[in-house]
Amino acid sequence: MLSVVIPTLNAGDELDRALEALGKPPWAATEGEIVVVDGGSTDASLAVAREAGARTVAAPRGRGSQLSAGAEAARGDWLLFLHADTRLDASWAEAAGAYIAEPCNGERAAVFGFALDDPAPAARRLERMVGWRTRQLGLPYGDQGLLIGRAFYRRLGGFRPIPLMEDVDLVRRIGRSRIDVLPATAVTSAARWRREGWTARSARNLLCLGLYFLGVPPRLIARVYR
Repeated sequence: MLSVVIPTLNAGDELDRALEALGKPPWAATEGEIVVVDGGSTDASLAVAREAGARTVAAPRGRGSQLSAGAEAARGDWLLFLHADTRLDASWAEAAGAYIAEPCNGERAAVFGFALDDPAPAARRLERMVGWRTRQLGLPYGDQGLLIGRAFYRRLGGFRPIPLMEDVDLVRRIGRSRIDVLPATAVTSAARWRREGWTARSARNLLCLGLYFLGVPPRLIARVYR
């Protein structure tokens, strides 16, 4: 069984599109469920989730805390962590199902290819940079999704309740050699880049990653990020 875990915080409109792209379980002959973990939304996020047939869970605000709570509440032996502003393409279920079916992947994890919903040349450049970072450095971010077996996830210690870099923290424990890229795409909203500027937003993300590797506490990095 596959459990899709989605953290939300006032993300009703984006969540609606993400759930529509997922479709309803079962997916590609894979039994499943959707678990939406809310951090205290005041918009229609919970209503959107329930209308789509998802289970809802409350958790302390913060993506790390919410993802951890979602994993604990999930019933599946495989977990797919997905951001609320990310839409998977139509081939996601077939790709995920094939990956799950391979016994050798029980000690591995997979992400989707990264894409942005913007026609700007800057978006294509960023997609290429993310592809390189994922393949060469083994550092996919959470907006590429993460497919991982529950037993392996637990052995790694799961998501830690940190305010930022929870995705990098976990993929580093997985290790570059154990991360695969599925033949399907996760399309993420480019609203943040359009709002803040392509160069400024990308530079801030890179700065935060650099601070993390220098050992700066995530609570301090979060101030820079926000």
